Amino acid sequence: MLLKQRKSIFVQLGEVLKILGKHPEDRVENAITERFDLKEIDAIIQIEVRHNGWFTEENVRKAMASLGASISEDSLEEWLGRYALSEKPTGKSVGLILAGNIPLVGFHDVMSVVLSGNKAKVKLSRDDARLLPAVFGLAVQMDSGFKELIEFVLGKLEGYDAIIATGSNNTSRYFEHYFGKGPNIIRKNRTSIAVLTGEETEEDLELLGADIFTYFGLGCRNVTKVMMPADFDINRLFAGLFPYKDIVNHNKYANNYDYHKALWLLNQDDLIENGFILVKEDEALVSPVGSLYVQRYASNAELEAYLTKHESGIQVVVGKNHFPFGEAQKPKLWDYADGVDTVSFLTSLS
Repeated sequence: MLLKQRKSIFVQLGEVLKILGKHPEDRVENAITERFDLKEIDAIIQIEVRHNGWFTEENVRKAMASLGASISEDSLEEWLGRYALSEKPTGKSVGLILAGNIPLVGFHDVMSVVLSGNKAKVKLSRDDARLLPAVFGLAVQMDSGFKELIEFVLGKLEGYDAIIATGSNNTSRYFEHYFGKGPNIIRKNRTSIAVLTGEETEEDLELLGADIFTYFGLGCRNVTKVMMPADFDINRLFAGLFPYKDIVNHNKYANNYDYHKALWLLNQDDLIENGFILVKEDEALVSPVGSLYVQRYASNAELEAYLTKHESGIQVVVGKNHFPFGEAQKPKLWDYADGVDTVSFLTSLS
């Protein structure tokens, strides 16, 4: 299958994903809804929601809508125009070991492999084992030749020329041991951080709430730490986060909130809580689900020193002079995980 055909399929997939991002009752009938049986995908979403308590229907559809919005003919051209891609397939196979922390988190890796002319051999996470096969099943309906470009592997991953593996700091050691001898990208834990200057508006701080709470804070692009000036009024932050108060009604989130509240109170740690998020002053980078670490800085030099020290663990910096508030979970196609250019790696294999 030629590159232009693969591009066309992903553009069409983007349109379908935007529709799937809406609840069935909110959809408007059009050529796409008539062509594809979206009820089948809707049913799979419900199965995944029951399987994984973190995958609410709202979050699954949010992920689909976000992916759909990021994939357009113009964005694909802007992204892929940076590389010398061959029109014909390379004949190489790339093993993908995917994470399952948020819905469809492995979609970009699969898309990168296919558009670079390689075949994707995909090892799915148990936490997200149905959505990707369902979505790419639509691509096969668009062109039966697409079936040869992706293989979902149930057993041992074999017969690959390179590996892209995403996991934790612990699993990365396992990945290094088994896959470190060949071409590879091995990703570790990352999180995101927000930098406040004191000049933020109420709207900015409310948008920051989306960066913190979307997908319950489980993504590497979720903000788990906020740096703020020494004289910043933390009540302003609470006011911005207040619209997200209902998140505590989710059972798994509430369990995390209650557990860490009890633990920190038992340890006599200083914390502030408002009924839906625990805020603790802490120099650490990654706060547990249901909580947020904050740290005050006295100077820009102190701030920059902290960011430099933790650079390898930071995915996104959100703030006035950084990634826009509210956009952390809406990456462009060229906003690569861990800052590693996946497509450059993939094109180097041919």
